[in-house]
Amino acid sequence: MNEVRVSASRETPNDRAPRILVVEDEAALALLLAYNLESEGFQVEHVERGDEAEIRLSESLPDLVILDWMLPGVSGLEICRRLRARDDTRTMPVIMLTARGDENERVRGLSVGADDYVVKPFSTPELMARVHALLRRARPERVATRLVAGDIDLDRETRRVKRAGREIHLGPTEFRLLEYLMEKPGRVFSRAQLLDSVWGLSAEIDERTVDVHVGRLRKAIIRGREKDPIRTVRGTGYSFDETFGRG
Repeated sequence: MNEVRVSASRETPNDRAPRILVVEDEAALALLLAYNLESEGFQVEHVERGDEAEIRLSESLPDLVILDWMLPGVSGLEICRRLRARDDTRTMPVIMLTARGDENERVRGLSVGADDYVVKPFSTPELMARVHALLRRARPERVATRLVAGDIDLDRETRRVKRAGREIHLGPTEFRLLEYLMEKPGRVFSRAQLLDSVWGLSAEIDERTVDVHVGRLRKAIIRGREKDPIRTVRGTGYSFDETFGRG
């Protein structure tokens, strides 16, 4: 069984499916990519322009970007360069799509930080295999079937959570919330970020809803004098305590 033991920090509903941003101005190709990625179980967002991609990336970070080289607004090459200059996107997997197939252009694409380089026309199964391979390398916690921190054990396949061997009964939202926080221990998320990633981009609910569900989650997983694994950061949001289970 694939298991990740949660330690110091390392980024939807739909059972926490990895989110992929497709930046492609050819409508037919974008549709093909979206269809195949969704068939593989990924969540897909699509924008057509480079400047639109930059706005989207400033709002919410996907797990992987498929980026066309030639884009209106800002080129894919420049977007990749800027992603690698940012601390929060320096290691984000990027696959560059291009019609430029000669060696010099491939070297140029890789030199600005692209993790992979795919020349059009390409084999769709091969591209899907590359997406899976990059996500496995970059984000093992996103594909692990279990997340374990201290005495808390979250099993994605059975949708069960145990603490110190006892079964913890969580609602679907509390399960997703705990799962999301455990994936990135130590990282502090605002209520808006949690709404985006746990409830979904289209959720029209108040940020105070996050507080309610965090309260329910705490009530379910804490018994007696057990340590609270969720840290409240006043004025900001919540984090899974990266020191939980130590000592």
